[in-house]
Amino acid sequence: MKVDQEVLASAEREGILGPGQAERLWGFLAEGQAAAGERPQFRAAHLLYYFGGLLAIGAASLFLNAAWNQLGPWMGAALAIGYAIGCWHVAAWLLEQRRLAIPAGVLGALVTVCTPVAIFSLQKALGWWPSGHDVYTDYHRWVDWHWWFMELGTLVVGTSVFYRFRLPFLTLPIAVTLWYIGMDLAAVVTGGEADWELRRQFTLLFGLATIMLALWIDLRQCGPRDQAFWIYLFGLIGFWGALSATSSDSELAKLGYCAINLGLILAGAILARRTFVVFGGLGVASYLGHLAHNVFEDSLLFPFTLTLIGLAAIGAGVVWQRNEDAIEGRLQRVRPGLLARALQARGAGNPPGALS
Repeated sequence: MKVDQEVLASAEREGILGPGQAERLWGFLAEGQAAAGERPQFRAAHLLYYFGGLLAIGAASLFLNAAWNQLGPWMGAALAIGYAIGCWHVAAWLLEQRRLAIPAGVLGALVTVCTPVAIFSLQKALGWWPSGHDVYTDYHRWVDWHWWFMELGTLVVGTSVFYRFRLPFLTLPIAVTLWYIGMDLAAVVTGGEADWELRRQFTLLFGLATIMLALWIDLRQCGPRDQAFWIYLFGLIGFWGALSATSSDSELAKLGYCAINLGLILAGAILARRTFVVFGGLGVASYLGHLAHNVFEDSLLFPFTLTLIGLAAIGAGVVWQRNEDAIEGRLQRVRPGLLARALQARGAGNPPGALS
């Protein structure tokens, strides 16, 4: 159903709406539509925003690194600071003058990305950097406590940028920086360079803690902007990636891996978060692939069983679609009141046709 301003005006003339209510209702609907447009979605404009933002972030990193190598630390620091100031002002203009929250958030993230380059350059220029890891790109490859000044400075700047603009995408560089800090801290605790297994275990625990932080933010959400989306995404990438990188010959452990991914799918349904369902579905598919290639490699019955599982999944989707209102109603009864209110605030978790 399409509703425009003329339809509301006609309803007011017919007496369905009271005097002045059409204009107020139109303003309310327009505000809700604008808020919905700010939420991350798989829309062409949003994909272009994020794709362009990632290109800009990558280009800024390459440019600043090349400038640092060719022009020296002082010029590298000046360029990084100038880049950050320019991005700050453009982000403020996009948000305040054009009401474009997503591109403003991407440019705000660029301010945070420029921070470690600026701090590293200043440390080198002032002679405060010890020998070893003299190349900035080592920051993203090696775990070392010497990066702490860069990481803490980036965390302070990232928090300040988020406090200024309050945009969801700005939480992503903060989460990445916290992960960097944790990895370096793990290396210090173990007394040396972190090995692969330590990194995997720490990333698993850090991802789980990040998901819990996102849940805490989600439960306290009081507006349409989804402040927890990117924290959920980064936490899931860390947790699921480290979990999937676990090497074990035990079939029981692999079955447990499948059960955890089924739990992610269930959590996605309860929290109204598609990202949980995507990662959980990939994990279950990976386990089924393991069964196909290792456990039942020579069995003629397995392809038929796998076909039945696929058809059952399709059937479950059909049943879900036909009974979506009833299922969503049951999920609403299961959800705690605080979560239900948070979902209503961001316009999720409502049956089709319900007003959020």
